[in-house]
Amino acid sequence: MHIKENPRNFKRFGAVWTPTILVMEPEGSERWRLEGYLPKDDFQAFLEMGLARVAFMKKEWAEAERRYGDIIGRHPDSPYAPEAVYYKGVSRYSASHDGAALAETAAELIERFPDNEWQQRSIPWLQEKSESTTG
Repeated sequence: MHIKENPRNFKRFGAVWTPTILVMEPEGSERWRLEGYLPKDDFQAFLEMGLARVAFMKKEWAEAERRYGDIIGRHPDSPYAPEAVYYKGVSRYSASHDGAALAETAAELIERFPDNEWQQRSIPWLQEKSESTTG
């Protein structure tokens, strides 16, 4: 929608900058948002992250894991790659409830993306694993 043609929708979706790109489900639930521009490859990764997020929010764990894995494979240097690794692991864990999936994800994030926000978020997964093996 163009802001000048649909100013009500600009406010309706809480857009504060243009362009604002929303990935939404058919019934209107917003699942992913981008404000501003991205280079072509990063924009492709953004769109794929939106589709992965839709599967994740629907609790379609295998589909979400596959989609996040595809992002990692196709866009390994994208700013979205660490988040895709994180949510791929969360999707795998959500399907299996095997804590090893989270520990493996944390190890991968430490190796590939040290000091990244998503690596930092995974640190408790390593601590939980060490506590369960020592306690």
